[in-house]
Amino acid sequence: MDAVVIGAGPNGLTAAAALARRGWKVVVLEATDRPGGAAWSVESTLPGYVHDVGAAFFPFAHDSLAFRDLDLAGAGLEWRNAPHESCHPGIDGTSATISRDAEVSARSFGADGPAWHRLATWMKAMGPRLSEALLSPLPGIGPALRLGPINLARLAWAGLGSTATFSRQHFRTAAARRVIPALALHVDLGPDDAAGAGLGLVLGLLASSSGFCIPVGGARAITDALLRRITEAGGEVRLNQRADRIVVENGKPVRVSTTTGEDYPVRRAVLADVGPAALYARLLRNVPGMGGTPRQARRFRYGWGTFKMDWALSGPVPWTAPDARQSAVVHAGDSIADMRRFTRQVRAGRLPANPYLVIGQQSLVDSSRAPEGGQTLWAYSRVPSHLPDGWASQREFFADVVEQRIEGLAPGFRSLIRARYVAAPPDLEAMNANLVGGDLGGGSARLAQQLFLRPFFPWFGYSTPIRGVYLCSASTHPGAGVHGACGFNAAMRAIAEAR
Repeated sequence: MDAVVIGAGPNGLTAAAALARRGWKVVVLEATDRPGGAAWSVESTLPGYVHDVGAAFFPFAHDSLAFRDLDLAGAGLEWRNAPHESCHPGIDGTSATISRDAEVSARSFGADGPAWHRLATWMKAMGPRLSEALLSPLPGIGPALRLGPINLARLAWAGLGSTATFSRQHFRTAAARRVIPALALHVDLGPDDAAGAGLGLVLGLLASSSGFCIPVGGARAITDALLRRITEAGGEVRLNQRADRIVVENGKPVRVSTTTGEDYPVRRAVLADVGPAALYARLLRNVPGMGGTPRQARRFRYGWGTFKMDWALSGPVPWTAPDARQSAVVHAGDSIADMRRFTRQVRAGRLPANPYLVIGQQSLVDSSRAPEGGQTLWAYSRVPSHLPDGWASQREFFADVVEQRIEGLAPGFRSLIRARYVAAPPDLEAMNANLVGGDLGGGSARLAQQLFLRPFFPWFGYSTPIRGVYLCSASTHPGAGVHGACGFNAAMRAIAEAR
């Protein structure tokens, strides 16, 4: 084989597809009995109700260079958008909504409509250049120059600040001020964290342009399209093959050994869609010439855990906010102060009393997700990875808290529940070893682990101290999200260095 890819998550599959389509003989080794990692869908509640196990909404669906290169639409992947992309209702009855139509969004933002309209117009002017700059490998000078110095300066100025500061500077109403902080809490960035405004603003801008896209048939449709690209180019994916060691001779990888005793010879490269510690402390254990890299890998920090729920419903959620009834994603974060309390409680290792939620309504636009008359609902909150008494005793209790939180924004919601499925952080890690502590993002998104510090300096560019071994997971730049950039960029680096 020219290349062995370890891990069949979205980045591993993207890397394999990119290499195979360029003539490399590729095999992907996946430790579990299915591909896709967190980009998968199952009937977790009742037959006929299809729920995404992890990733569910995809703001880079149309602008990802990796997805465009692989032409996933040509491989059968179909995207849809809801009438609204992101609704932010409050318990006080107010709400603000992001739509792809700037005029619709401006009306929703009320007194802050002109301020949001200016941001949406800015995004429209940048177009796909923003995604190109965000997803390109570092140092990314070319994409940055194409974005333009003024746009770069504006993004950098906003990106270094906190979401609370950004919201106070740009918006006057409480409804508008909770939008950017809620978007940044998709990862572990609270209202007062440096660089939180960068992520929150980018997600808001993407929601206003391409939107939070929904794949028809579930997130597994992305995986199916990637698999199709791999196999049609002659690549292979082998399941239940847990890589145990990358064997290195004369400073280069020569084979990958599995826990079942099989060996996969390597001619050119090994690409690992795993966490830094899994690569450096396990797969490359006892390899000479590593210096202090294994120690750095062990210091890599993961973000908060994730508490994820699915529901099979007998009808649509009766949100009090009308826009929420037509939104792909609903964010439950009542105010900056509310999200600030939430952040403090989670960082203190406690269950949040009023959980912030990201809530997905995929079946509103994809009828294949539920039987006729039914609806699915998907939601997660950020929580401590570990609790003093363990998660077993708290799982159902906190699930009830989450349901009550939604009930407060949608009276009558609980009467619609036919079944529910609950996954606490240990459940997510058991499903996928890359979800360490239940972190869906491949590592903390705080400033100390971004750009040239992800996963750590100087190995931020997918390469490792072993020539021909590459890290291609979300623990590398640009990080979390199913955009394929980590895998694609690592594949391009492998091709360049193989020459």
